[in-house]
Amino acid sequence: MTSTKDDRKDKDLTSLPPVTGRMRLFITAIFFLLGFGLAAFLFSNPFDISFLPGGTMKMSDQEETPPAKPEEATQLWTCPMHPQVMEKAPGKCPICGMELVPASPQGAPPPQGAAKTKSKGERKVKYWQAPMDPTYISDRPGKSPMGMDLVPVYEEEGGEGESREGVVKINPAIVQQIGVRTEAVRVGPLKIVIRTVGILDYNEKSVFWVNTKFDGWIEKVYVNYIGEKVRKGQRLFDIYSPELVSTQEEYLTAIKYLRKLRETGTQDVVRQAEALVSATRKRLAYWDITDAQIERLEKTRKAVKTLTVVSPARGDIIEKMDTALEGMYVKGGMNLYKVANLATVWVHADVYESQLQWVRPGLETEIALPYFPGRKYAGKVLYLYPFVSEKTRTMRACIEVNNPDGRLEPGMYADVWIKPQVSPLAVQVPEEAVIQTGERNVVFVALGEGRFMARDVVLGAKGEGGMFEIKEGLHEGERVVVSAQFMLDSESKLQEFIRKLMAPSGDHKS
Repeated sequence: MTSTKDDRKDKDLTSLPPVTGRMRLFITAIFFLLGFGLAAFLFSNPFDISFLPGGTMKMSDQEETPPAKPEEATQLWTCPMHPQVMEKAPGKCPICGMELVPASPQGAPPPQGAAKTKSKGERKVKYWQAPMDPTYISDRPGKSPMGMDLVPVYEEEGGEGESREGVVKINPAIVQQIGVRTEAVRVGPLKIVIRTVGILDYNEKSVFWVNTKFDGWIEKVYVNYIGEKVRKGQRLFDIYSPELVSTQEEYLTAIKYLRKLRETGTQDVVRQAEALVSATRKRLAYWDITDAQIERLEKTRKAVKTLTVVSPARGDIIEKMDTALEGMYVKGGMNLYKVANLATVWVHADVYESQLQWVRPGLETEIALPYFPGRKYAGKVLYLYPFVSEKTRTMRACIEVNNPDGRLEPGMYADVWIKPQVSPLAVQVPEEAVIQTGERNVVFVALGEGRFMARDVVLGAKGEGGMFEIKEGLHEGERVVVSAQFMLDSESKLQEFIRKLMAPSGDHKS
C-alpha cells in the first residue's frame, strides 16, 4: 500500500493541472493585447526607422547618393567546339582539350548596331537548338534528348549579305582560333605542267646506212665492232668488184682518147669524147666513189683493184651486218653498217587524250633521267604522231634534246615535263581553296566581319604551282578561303539543313 501511494505522488508532480475555462480566456486576452501593441508600434514608428511606414531617416543620404554604377562586364572564356563550356579564366576545354577563346562578356555594352536593334525591339528568336546536337531544333524552349536546356538562335539582323543563302557567319575570335586563311583572286599568265614519261631514241635525221651500189667481195675491214666511234670520211672496208674495175679502165681509156682528139680531131669529135668522159665519171660518182678517189685515179692513170668505202658521217656504229665481214660477198644495196650521230637524241613521250589540246610542236620541255640525279636537259616538241594508241589511249610526242656531253643513250628512261601556256590572262586561285565533291566545285568567299559565302565555280586547267584556272564564279580582287574551309562547309550544310527543315513548319526534330 505504501508503494502505491508513493507512485501516485510522483505522478501528480510530473503531470500538468487540467486547463479550465478561465485559463483559456486569460491566454486569449494576453495574445490579443500583444498583437495589438505590436501593430501600434509598427504604425506609429516612434524611432523614425527608415524602412517602417513614415520613416524619414537617411532620406537625404539616399537623395545625395549617386545612382549605382552598372556592374562591370565579366569576361568569360568558351570552347570553339563546345559553346556550353564557359569558364572565368583562360585554359583548355575539359571535353576536347582545345584552347578556350574569349566569349562576349556579361554586362558588356551592346555591339555596334544594337541601338538600331533595340529601337526596333528585342532580337527575334528564330528557333531553339540543342547545344550538343545542332541538328535537334525546336520552335520553343525546352530540353534536348540529352537533358540539356535548348539555347536560342536569333535571326540575323546584320544586313542583306547575312540573310543570303550560303552565307556562314562565325565569331571572328573563333575564325582566328581555327586558322582560317584567305588569299586574293589574281589574274595573270597560267602555265600548266604536263608530266609524263618517255624513252630515248636515235635522232632519225642523223642515222646513216652504209652499203654499196654494186656487187663485190670485201677484202679488208677497218671497223669491226658495234659502238665504235667513227668520223666522217673514215675508212670502213675495201671491196673488190670486177664491174668497178672495168668502169675505171673505161674512164681512163676515155680520158686518153680525149687527149688525142684534142690534138688531131675536129671540134665535134672532141665534144663527143668529152661527153663520154663525163658519163663515165658520173657512173663512178653514182657508185659513191668520192671526188678525191676519182682525182687520184686521174693522176695515177691506173685502175685499182679494190675501192675503199668510207663513213658518210660522224657518229657511232650502232649496227653491223655480220660478225665477220672480211671475205664476204655482198650484193648491191645490202646494208653493212648503220652509223648514228648522238649530238641530239629524240624522246618519245606518251601524252593522254585529255592533255592533247595543250601540246603542239615547238613547246619547250625538260627531261630528267634517274641515271643522272639533279641534271635536267632542255628540249622542244618536234611533232606528234598522227594516231592514238588503242591500248593506252595516249598519243606519242617526239621531243628533240641536245646531248652536249654524249651521256644520253637511246633506250634510257626519262621523266618529261611539257610546259604550255594556257592563257596570258587567267583568273586563278590556289588549289587549296577549291572543294571538289565530284559533282560540284565550291570555294568560300570571305565577305568580311566573319562572314563567308559558299560559291560554285567552273574550273579550267590546273597550272604550275598548284593554281586552278577559274572560268566562271570569281572575279579579280575577291578573297577566298584557303584553309579550314571544310569546317565552313560543314557549318554551311548545317545551316542549309536547318533552313530547309524550318521552312515547312515551326517544329522539326532530327
